[in-house]
Amino acid sequence: MLNSSRGRSQTRSTRTMPFTAMEHPDPKRKSNLIGKVLMAAALTALCIIMLKRSPSFSTSIHFSRHEEGVTHVLVTGGAGYIGSHAALRLLKENYRVTIVDNLSRGNMGAVRILQELFPEPGRLQFIYADLGDAKVVDKIFSENAFDAVMHFAAVAYVGESTMDPLRYYHNITSNTLMVLKSMAVHVSEPTQVPINPYGKAKKMAEDMILDFSKNSDMGIMILRYFNVIGSDPEGRLGEAPRPELRDQGRISGACFDAARGIIPGIKVKGTDYKTHDGTCIRDYIDVTDLVDAHVKALQHAKPRNVGIYNVGTGKGRSVKDFVEACKKATGVDIKVDYLPRRPGDYAEVFSDPTKIRQELNWTARYTDLEESLQIAWRWQKAHHNGYNSS
Repeated sequence: MLNSSRGRSQTRSTRTMPFTAMEHPDPKRKSNLIGKVLMAAALTALCIIMLKRSPSFSTSIHFSRHEEGVTHVLVTGGAGYIGSHAALRLLKENYRVTIVDNLSRGNMGAVRILQELFPEPGRLQFIYADLGDAKVVDKIFSENAFDAVMHFAAVAYVGESTMDPLRYYHNITSNTLMVLKSMAVHVSEPTQVPINPYGKAKKMAEDMILDFSKNSDMGIMILRYFNVIGSDPEGRLGEAPRPELRDQGRISGACFDAARGIIPGIKVKGTDYKTHDGTCIRDYIDVTDLVDAHVKALQHAKPRNVGIYNVGTGKGRSVKDFVEACKKATGVDIKVDYLPRRPGDYAEVFSDPTKIRQELNWTARYTDLEESLQIAWRWQKAHHNGYNSS
């Protein structure tokens, strides 16, 4: 469960500013081919970068000035599934939040819910913008005093990336570059072999961030994770992908659509992998655990320091296991069609979260797959048309 601490003070001894950017997975395989399975799962990337504040920047507007004891976090892609959950957690812990989203994959309904929950002045603002526009990104940074940036604005489907690779390279790599360049202007200052365009673009974005940090006072915290499931335990937020993206979406979304009768069944691609039941094995992380890791990374980020962490349960579950858990969670005998392999998938991908447990004191708590799916299913049943149902 999320912990609320509205009265929490967030003072710091140094005037620093964290930045969070996109992430890709850092899997651990039983075959010890750790690098080769990096970024094979559908996920989002996260970096937290500590930056110097500009001491001369000060205005009378809440979001345009640094305020002692308040951390102002820019959440790009904050109208999306993971981004909205991260924004909710930050707001509950008394952070100031600015969401930037072009709504190509996000939901304005999620933003409205957050606005209703936190209507107080200076708590939350939404900016409709595309990070691919350099002038717009520069304007956002010049008019707002950010202390942190969590960068979730990205297309994030492996299958789609193999069909439209140039879009992924532009969206993920170029947009991250735009954010980094604006940060440079407005703020003082293991071997990886991805096999699909989505993962390769994430790797490029991370390399840019690491190179960028070498000649600055930034500290970088990179979190890598895998398939995200679940939803807000209190039922306020959930996953609501656009209908046209259902074929490329997460397996949980496909299972829920099948359970609701929106589609006749689900398609499992690949049954001849070298796993115990022939289907792919993945590390499923609950979104509540994921945003908790984000917040812990934000709190532990230090100037001129780089930390890279795997975020996961440390164990994998097969696609067949996942489908069976979804059947139990929904109470529906979901029809399954077995198809040939999908390009860009590894057989087995899961994380080793030892480092983040030891250094950031983070451990996944929501590890019961069926329970996470039950929580997400409750939201799905109450929102047949996504956020338009509200």
